[in-house]
Amino acid sequence: MNTRNSLFKGSLSKVIMVMLVPLLLVACSSSKKDLGDSDGMMIGQDGMSDGTMMSDGTESYDGSTIGSVDGSAVPGSQQDLVNNAGDLVFFGYDSSELDSQSRSVLEAQARWLQNYPSLYITVEGHADERGTREYNLALGERRANAAKNYLIAMGVDSSRVNTISYGKEKPLMVGADSASWAQNRRAHTRVQ
Repeated sequence: MNTRNSLFKGSLSKVIMVMLVPLLLVACSSSKKDLGDSDGMMIGQDGMSDGTMMSDGTESYDGSTIGSVDGSAVPGSQQDLVNNAGDLVFFGYDSSELDSQSRSVLEAQARWLQNYPSLYITVEGHADERGTREYNLALGERRANAAKNYLIAMGVDSSRVNTISYGKEKPLMVGADSASWAQNRRAHTRVQ
């Protein structure tokens, strides 16, 4: 009797395992990871957004066009900003000082914004994971304001530039190493 019960239990556990494996695979493959897009857009692990594909080949999220899927960009879109000026500036550890590379990117952003006088932007300030939440929110605010003030000095109307700080809450790179921290110390310019 014990042998029969052992065989039955062994077979039953194999059947259950065979049934659960496909379910686990489906569940794992459909999960999305929020990679820090401030508009709340979910970006899949493959790096592609979950925006809506428009009939003209552009991608839209919440009604705002963000760019073309074929690599070209809709003029005035976030992707156009990325392609023509860049949308990220980086900072040193515990700093909100703009280095020459950051100033160069912001100068290109200012020139790009001059071509689209009706566009508004938000400059998001970010920090790496080290430090308290409150400290990093303040540091992110200083970084966003440093970028905003430089854009204004380059001729961008101050009414077109908003700022927000996310502190350490929306990392660009997940990891507790110097390369990840360097990518997370940033200001991100987002077209509204």
